[in-house]
Amino acid sequence: MPPSSPVTLVWFRHDLRLDDNPALAAAVARGRVVPVFIWAPEEEAPWQPGAASRWWLHQSLEKLAAALAKAGAPLVIRRGPSLATLEGLAREYAATHVAWNRRYEPAVVKRDTAIKQALTATGLAAESFNGGLLFEPVHVATKEGRPYQVFTPFWRALLAREEPAEPVAAPRKLTTAEPVQGTSQSLDVGDLGLLPEIDWAGTMRTTWSPGEAGAGKRLDAFLAKALATYGTDRDRPDREGTSSLSPHLHFGEISPRRVWHAVREAAGGKPAAKITGSPEVYLRELGWREFASHLLYHFPHTTDAPLRADYAKFPWAQDPVGLRAWQRGRTGYPVVDAGMRQLWATGWMHNRVRMIVASFLVKDLRVTWLEGARWFWDTLVDADLAANTLGWQWAAGCGADAAPYFRIFNPTSQGEKFDPDGQYVRQWAPELSRLPTDEIHAPAEADGRTLEQAGITLGRDYPEPIVDHAEARKLALEALKQVSRGK
Repeated sequence: MPPSSPVTLVWFRHDLRLDDNPALAAAVARGRVVPVFIWAPEEEAPWQPGAASRWWLHQSLEKLAAALAKAGAPLVIRRGPSLATLEGLAREYAATHVAWNRRYEPAVVKRDTAIKQALTATGLAAESFNGGLLFEPVHVATKEGRPYQVFTPFWRALLAREEPAEPVAAPRKLTTAEPVQGTSQSLDVGDLGLLPEIDWAGTMRTTWSPGEAGAGKRLDAFLAKALATYGTDRDRPDREGTSSLSPHLHFGEISPRRVWHAVREAAGGKPAAKITGSPEVYLRELGWREFASHLLYHFPHTTDAPLRADYAKFPWAQDPVGLRAWQRGRTGYPVVDAGMRQLWATGWMHNRVRMIVASFLVKDLRVTWLEGARWFWDTLVDADLAANTLGWQWAAGCGADAAPYFRIFNPTSQGEKFDPDGQYVRQWAPELSRLPTDEIHAPAEADGRTLEQAGITLGRDYPEPIVDHAEARKLALEALKQVSRGK
């Protein structure tokens, strides 16, 4: 690469990979590359990365920095503000271009738009690419040109389009640029202070392998071991039936196009619209990921307010004691407690259990969905603003394609249905492990002798239920009537 070739700053954000990275590929095709990461969480307020996300980001940045250095272009790490940092780096390296892959969170869209305008005004070429979705949110619309608010027609519209573009392999070699004056200063990943001061992440370290290589291994394992049975096993938290790719996708360690085409290939290479069975069910889940970003882009207020305006007056309860018990997995309902403890230990929770614990919070306790969204945001390693918003508004009945509020999960029967042998509960609520299977999801209903034989005293070894589900259901339905009456 001649020393006079153009220099592009590649601004890494939620695209921490070399494979199928459109911004990086465009920069490599043009000339020399200066990879950049800027830590400016305040620019994403009020939804700046939570504790679990910061832990993951630290690990992923270390892996990205090593991969870039091996390819020939070390990662330059700086603190924000983002615009001033990019402008300074452009002068430092005599860059002609700045490239990044787009994000769709409201605060980030606003910031990136302003940055692109400002950089362009200084004479730099500012380019953004779609590196995080199969299709841009603005490219999928109803016949009337409006955004979708129901998933099924949205999914049909996706399938009616041409297949997403084939992923592009990672460049084997990068040519970087040297600063025009002096030596460039870069922070170490550890200088960003992403890791917790108190090391609570032990189980997370043994559960996850953040980074691009870890994402690829996770995909390969899913295709080999779980894709064929995904349609049935995905609802079983006691089985390894899901891909667990959500944090890797969120941080862009693997592209959705790479996953989409890998699943298609595993299903015989058919067009997505003709794939059936478990592979189709999984592709549909990728469709839900697209739908979440579609909604967030078109309805940015939904991060903090219901999409359905009538729910703004819903009579949510103030229950700090109940909220705390829910957060800590001390509700007295085993599948709820198991899920919340899995979340606390690993930074992740099985999706079926996410629905169960969300229903319990917003319907059994009638605590606002925003409290649940904020807790998940801080504790999930896959805390994606679009998916988090969609999921919680779905549970609360106030969002797009939402579950009706009157559909209230019974936490006991949900546990019995989806954890029929009690193995999930035994793993995450081990104090209940000696209970018989037919009692493990309702210890409060077990007789004294059964509890004694299991070594359990309710209220001491395991909590009594903090709410009576039948009574809570009545109160939730009464609250719903107040909304429907416009009160």
